[in-house]
Amino acid sequence: MAGHSHWAGIKHKKGKADKQRSKIFSKLSKEITVAAKLGDKDPAMNPRLRSAIQAARSANMPKDNIERAIDKSSVNTASNFENLRYEGFGPDKVAVIVETLTDNKNRTASNIRTIFQKAGGSLGTQGSASHNFNQMGVIKIVAPKDLHLIILIRWESLK
Repeated sequence: MAGHSHWAGIKHKKGKADKQRSKIFSKLSKEITVAAKLGDKDPAMNPRLRSAIQAARSANMPKDNIERAIDKSSVNTASNFENLRYEGFGPDKVAVIVETLTDNKNRTASNIRTIFQKAGGSLGTQGSASHNFNQMGVIKIVAPKDLHLIILIRWESLK
């Protein structure tokens, strides 16, 4: 009677859920670390850190993990995460700005370029699209399964 163990089913479900939580927690931890590196370590004085902590709490991240991520910002100087801004044009010459957080510029640039090309757009040079924008808000996409599909849907809605 293989496959009828109740414990085996629970173990697999719990393993899958833990893997998803771990992925979310690591992304949130990176964001907290970068925010603490760039500004003050006090959330009251650093709005970016405050919003990162708020996002971590909404994802039920333990307080110890949050504190560890803040402490890691002053200790770990070997891994530098950087904010990068890519500008480009989508279908019908719609200007797009993509802000990223990465530890590998080359990999990120390649991924962004691929997404633009698959969507029928092109990656532009620095300043090619930003002169058309004023920052009014942020659109956050949580755990995208298929990012280029989301971008295509958004571009289609603009037509």
